[in-house]
Amino acid sequence: MYQSNKKKVFNDPLYGLIPLDYNVLLDIIDSKYFQRLRRITQLGLTSLVYPGAVHTRFHHSMGALFLMQETLSTLKGKGIEITDEEFLGTLLAILLHDVGHGPFSHALEHTLLNEVHHEALSLFVMQKLNEQHNGLLNIAIEIFTDKYPKKFLSQLVSSQLDVDRLDYIQRDSFFTGVAEGVIGSERIIKMLNVDKDYNLVVEEKAIFSLEKYLMSRRLMYWQVYLHKTVVVAEQMLVNILKRAKYLYCKGKLSFATPMLSYFFKDTISQKDFENNEQLQNAFFSLDDSIIWAHISSWQLEDDFVLSYLSKALLNRKLLKIKFCELPEITTEIAAYQQQTQIKYTLSDEELSYLVFSGQVSNHAYQNSKKSRINILMKNGQTIDLKTASVQLESAILSKN
Repeated sequence: MYQSNKKKVFNDPLYGLIPLDYNVLLDIIDSKYFQRLRRITQLGLTSLVYPGAVHTRFHHSMGALFLMQETLSTLKGKGIEITDEEFLGTLLAILLHDVGHGPFSHALEHTLLNEVHHEALSLFVMQKLNEQHNGLLNIAIEIFTDKYPKKFLSQLVSSQLDVDRLDYIQRDSFFTGVAEGVIGSERIIKMLNVDKDYNLVVEEKAIFSLEKYLMSRRLMYWQVYLHKTVVVAEQMLVNILKRAKYLYCKGKLSFATPMLSYFFKDTISQKDFENNEQLQNAFFSLDDSIIWAHISSWQLEDDFVLSYLSKALLNRKLLKIKFCELPEITTEIAAYQQQTQIKYTLSDEELSYLVFSGQVSNHAYQNSKKSRINILMKNGQTIDLKTASVQLESAILSKN
């Protein structure tokens, strides 16, 4: 009863034609929540470093949907029992896994909404759509929240070897041109299996592909996701929004649309969000273009800090950044603070927007019992990847 009478396809630059075999998939894709993902960049401000990185959360979600279809079909071909309802539920879960992202994806994760993760917002959207579709997303929600008995379905949506990562590493590599992100996802998918406890495992023959996958992910983090220019640009974006909120609360901000000013009035928790329909509508109306429009206007503000940061980001005149060990930072930052404060005649409060410090880390593999990648050996034994791998030592897998 879920099959579509019309065969719909999307043309993807990585995988070619992506078929949509269920009516509800097209209905979900056509919803306002999912269409908004066309206007939210996958990699935030990474295009300031890699000009080709202008792909969106829409692209990624469609790619993840394709890989999930391939994965579930592979597992069914190996005799793993997956009902039609479970098949569709898992597709819906992966299709909507990122629908809660705000403008610029992770860059503004906790700036507009306080301590509200995009996963919680994705769940909120899934529940809204479930109401509209008379409970058709019940299984999808159970899978997304890791409450479904067949644990491998949830692990395919979110784990250290999930379909989400298999797509975004390849897709981000493609659009940035960073070749280190090329991974053998097709082989990994073909080597997936399920153990007697319904956990996802990988057949021993795929160990080398997994090693390359983890190293590719680690390299992509340092070369793309944690590139120092991306880090400072995104922190500047955060500081622009924080400064605008500060000025709004003081009655000194000359421009803010009603949909954005909702997020300047108070600190908003998840409970506040869930109980305020106007706030919900405002959030799901925001996208990258609206934030850019505000920044373009704010470069003309009288406030030096907001104007300076807005002009700098618009024209790619970014603040300087330096990666260093923690003991070094205290004396260095004090010197920069003094120089900047004197140069621009800033108060201590204003200075905090222009000179600041933070931390970044890069963990390729987490070896906890709950999240580790399990290898199905030829003798039928299941062991952790760290134990099975002869190439990836523990220090490499976990080093920052």
